[in-house]
Amino acid sequence: MKIPLRELGALVDPGALLVGDAPEARRYLSDETETRAIAGRAGAVALPVDAEQVRALVAFCYEHDLPLVPRGGGTGFAGGAVPQDGELVISLERLSAPARIEPEHWRAHVQAGAVTADVARRAREYGLYYAPDPGSAESSLIGGNIATNAGGPHTFKYGVTGNWVTGLEVVLAPGELVQIGGTVRKDVGGYDLRSLLVGSEGTLGIVTGAWLKLLPAPETRLPVVGFYDSAQAGGDALEAAMVCGIVPAAIEFLDSGALAASLGALLASVPGLPADSAERTKFMLIAEADGDAAAAARGQVELVDAMTAVDGTVTVHAPRLAADVDRLWRWRDGVSGAVTAQRGGKVSEDIVVPAEHLAEAVAATLEIGERHELPACSWGHAGDGNVHATFMIDRSIPAEVERAEEASGELFELAVRLGGAVSGEHGLGLVKNGTLALQWPGPALDLHEQVKRLFDPKGLLNPGKKLARLR
Repeated sequence: MKIPLRELGALVDPGALLVGDAPEARRYLSDETETRAIAGRAGAVALPVDAEQVRALVAFCYEHDLPLVPRGGGTGFAGGAVPQDGELVISLERLSAPARIEPEHWRAHVQAGAVTADVARRAREYGLYYAPDPGSAESSLIGGNIATNAGGPHTFKYGVTGNWVTGLEVVLAPGELVQIGGTVRKDVGGYDLRSLLVGSEGTLGIVTGAWLKLLPAPETRLPVVGFYDSAQAGGDALEAAMVCGIVPAAIEFLDSGALAASLGALLASVPGLPADSAERTKFMLIAEADGDAAAAARGQVELVDAMTAVDGTVTVHAPRLAADVDRLWRWRDGVSGAVTAQRGGKVSEDIVVPAEHLAEAVAATLEIGERHELPACSWGHAGDGNVHATFMIDRSIPAEVERAEEASGELFELAVRLGGAVSGEHGLGLVKNGTLALQWPGPALDLHEQVKRLFDPKGLLNPGKKLARLR
């Protein structure tokens, strides 16, 4: 398709429209699925500075039948921000004014280009808490988090991104800037359009800003790390932690493969653990108590008791110093990178299963990998049953990439067979197109497609993404 560069350039600031094949535009052609050889082609990349420029771009595209792809920080794992066939990429990164915190009302107004971790830090300056903490928090943008309904470890207790959004500023087709919801926390009069747009991955509209609720920040967080000799023992510890009488802020897990890639870095910084911990540990569970100092301390004790009292426990570690707690979570955030480094690439999916089937999903992932001749591992959010089932690949070998994609298809079937879902926090994007047909009945798939046509009758908003089924 031919992109009218002169006309589009007039809608943004000078120098804010990049030709799609220019060197500076290359970073907008892929996301974190690049290790799976997923990259595309853009006709141009627009860098608007405010919501009005986004509105003008969408209006022009709708008038001239130009498909467009919204983009946040490019940290997605489903190809949702990847242009495929010369579309206009609209990057929201310059909508990045500092979050406006209203501490007396426990809320914030943010633009779509605000960095997730910056929003959390700004809230913390006022003693408030913004909980969603995806692994990419230091580089992902709030608009992209809303578009994918991103999660993270602490969403077990506090909820995914959508649970924190009370209002949206969004550009809808054919180029209308509207506000849906706002500062109030209760609003049940109409259909829940806000929730419909959250997680829509730019296929229904482009989020340019949002109102977020905040909470008083917990005074203390105290994790417990359990080391176990099998996935079954870890599953038993998970059940014990979930019925011990507190609501953990997070419950994370790592299987033997993920530990083989990353555990050495943790053991090097944790004094006093048994010397043979690495050899004996095949499964790790991390649970965290939070609240005021007394409540967190009581919760940590209860978690230690619960997570120790299962057969197959190697040891349990309960850090108390803030520096040690921070070190633990920094290590946990680095697990994905450590796994990738094993062979230079990975294909990782975010399937969800009922928590009681976690050990079964972990074992099945290894079996699927073995059949496809790929090393496999899992880690993720145990309390939510959210499994980052992963196949490690050498991305320079096309046959391995192909086998990993085939193995991923089996993961989706596994999740549905166990009563779960094909995605817990990454969305469908491009790579999971059609997988909803495994999970939903026909009438629900029809509604999904009808909603898309209602919001985007020309099919120009992030085309070819989040398809409920393949025709």
